Amino acid sequence: MPATPRSPRSHRPLPRVLAVAAAALVISAAAPATLAHAGPSGNVSPTNVAPGGRVSLNVTGCGTKTGKASSRAFGDVWLTPGNAEATNLFGAATTFRNVSAGSHPVTFECGGPGGERVTVALNITPGAARGGLGGSVDSMSPGQIAIGGAFVASALGAGAWFLRRRTGHAG
Repeated sequence: MPATPRSPRSHRPLPRVLAVAAAALVISAAAPATLAHAGPSGNVSPTNVAPGGRVSLNVTGCGTKTGKASSRAFGDVWLTPGNAEATNLFGAATTFRNVSAGSHPVTFECGGPGGERVTVALNITPGAARGGLGGSVDSMSPGQIAIGGAFVASALGAGAWFLRRRTGHAG
């Protein structure tokens, strides 16, 4: 069978198809990059705390190895990377004891001045942070307290006996 010669028109659609494919490739390559970098996301835990309470600070999506969290409730806190890729930056803060109750903004800033920012709310509840003995005596029975007192008294007695005996041999 003799080969049929191709006309020059049959080669024209190929460059058009290649141009459309190249444009689709560029668009599909650019789309995930814009979706992946949607900006930082900040988190304060717990979101409700009493004056003098401690909070954990976390920001994701910075793309930098440095960051800062700032609030009138606790001042400035420098954040450190949680992993080698620096996808999370962490820190902790203790709220001021005299901070007023209510909602206080916490601003996370990625990198240095002028970096990307995100702001979340921290709620300061009225009242002081719970203090006291921390449960060290609250759940003890009178018998346990008596045994503990006997141990303390015997330790003091043994210490006094040792010191008295030591001074008797020195002379």
